[in-house]
Amino acid sequence: MLFKKRGGKRRGAGRKPKGWRAGSPHKVRPELKARHPVHVVLRVIGAVGNLRRRFTYRAIREATLTTARREDFRIVHVSIQRTHVHLLVEADGKAALASGMQGFQISAAKHLNAAISKGKPGPRRRGTVFPDRYHAEIITSPRQARHAMSYILCNWRKHEEDRALPMSGWKIDWFSTAAMFPGWAEYAPYEEEPFLWRGPETYDPLVVYQPRTWLLREGWKKGGATISTREVPSAKC
Repeated sequence: MLFKKRGGKRRGAGRKPKGWRAGSPHKVRPELKARHPVHVVLRVIGAVGNLRRRFTYRAIREATLTTARREDFRIVHVSIQRTHVHLLVEADGKAALASGMQGFQISAAKHLNAAISKGKPGPRRRGTVFPDRYHAEIITSPRQARHAMSYILCNWRKHEEDRALPMSGWKIDWFSTAAMFPGWAEYAPYEEEPFLWRGPETYDPLVVYQPRTWLLREGWKKGGATISTREVPSAKC
């Protein structure tokens, strides 16, 4: 028995998205070696709103907590900007990266939708949070590693978030893992306790791993000058 197909060709089907909707090209991702960290950029749709808010920060923190249960995929640094999230990750291979990112995105979308819906009438939001594929850059050299760390930890200065109150009074970005980075130029080499800054009493840091790859532990130091908290990253990612 033959069954008649329902519907027809959708309007616009097969067309490639343009502009911000295009995201990263749908190309086969290159192979990944465990010794090479990855800089990942995740963009959210406009309906999610500004990510640099307390309740959205907490939602993303829950996603880092969920991801921290893995051993083959490890988030080392995070930077939360208004429309996107930067991650510096280590993975045991291509499959681990894909699986780890999928788990992080699912958890982040779940908690962000719950946070956005809280206190609002009607059903809980269940729509898309991340519109397309994430952008991933494999880091293979000390210079790349240093640039990625500076770009992620100082990204708020690139977006001029440091020019408005209360952030203009901050030395580091509390919407990132900057407080957990022990390599700031402002730290004295003889300092026994390298973490100089303390967040508000209610501040819960993002949950990340200490780096295991040589590039993120020591190698980045061979890629240029020590990173300063006052550094403004270049536009090149």
